[in-house]
Amino acid sequence: MANLSVIIITKNEAANIRACLESVAWADEIIVVDSNSTDTTPEICKELGAQVYVHDWPGFGAQKNRALGYATHDWVFSIDADERVTPELRASIEAVLHNETDTCAAYRISRLSSYCGRFMRHSGWYPDHIVRLFRRDAARFSDDLVHEQLRVEGQIGQLDGELLHYAFTDTEEVLQKVNHYSSAGAAMMQRRGRQTTLTGAVLRGLWSFIRTYFLRAGFLDGREGFMLAVSNAEGTYYRYLKLMLLNKKSSGSL
Repeated sequence: MANLSVIIITKNEAANIRACLESVAWADEIIVVDSNSTDTTPEICKELGAQVYVHDWPGFGAQKNRALGYATHDWVFSIDADERVTPELRASIEAVLHNETDTCAAYRISRLSSYCGRFMRHSGWYPDHIVRLFRRDAARFSDDLVHEQLRVEGQIGQLDGELLHYAFTDTEEVLQKVNHYSSAGAAMMQRRGRQTTLTGAVLRGLWSFIRTYFLRAGFLDGREGFMLAVSNAEGTYYRYLKLMLLNKKSSGSL
């Protein structure tokens, strides 16, 4: 049986990290890279047997690559602090580790995410196929500030079971993440030379709502489906609005 390294990046995740670590406690090693948490996140991680390393914050992709650099086993599983491995998913991962003739370089997982207490089955959130289990020498994360991608060299398979994602617990967290992700997304787009206008920001936000609520059947997710469509629209609007302001500031017109 091959050994497994679990990698996690954290900052002020005391409310989430214990349940996350308990869901992967069966792994051979757990690597946590923490971004100077001011709560008890590092202490909880150490209490549960994780190896904790503290670094500054360079963005999601670079931070996950730092965590990957500390992993020592052939197979790596990347998980976020607000995610949980279900028993069925654990069994699927262990089956891969036991299969000595396996030829895949990585595996996709179906992620089921919750929004303000409701697991979303529509709205473009499900099934959310993400690559999280991979051979250490066959993959690396992109260096994007946000919405990083795992770049894999080789065949990608599909695992049974689901990864539970407690994405947004309440509206306060929604607003905080909308602000954080829109800022990071705007900075990333500016680096790539993207341009926009106020009209463009408004239209992109409107399109995000229509796509989430109508085209991706968000209305079937009830009240939370409408709330998610609105927050998606807000996030898109603010991301492009911030891009417009960043470009004006860099050109000296603001």
